[in-house]
Amino acid sequence: MKAIALIVVCLAGGLLVYGTVDMPDWGDPTSPASLHVSPRYIEKTVDETAVPNMVTSVLADYRGYDTLGETTVIFTAGIACLLLLRGMKK
Repeated sequence: MKAIALIVVCLAGGLLVYGTVDMPDWGDPTSPASLHVSPRYIEKTVDETAVPNMVTSVLADYRGYDTLGETTVIFTAGIACLLLLRGMKK
């Protein structure tokens, strides 16, 4: 049973490493995010959101639903941990 688990873990790890081979290097100025997404946020954030802080406008306006989803997941995990650690009372 442990051998099967080890094989599954090695295969999953190999697939994850294989999936990262095609990614651009860290900080690559010619990556798609640096060429298309970042300039749009930098140029149009004040006009589209009326927020002077670019980080706040990206997190709150452009990625608001994503941030809400992340917050919901963290809240749910916290509640689950509290319920598990609380124990059963009779």
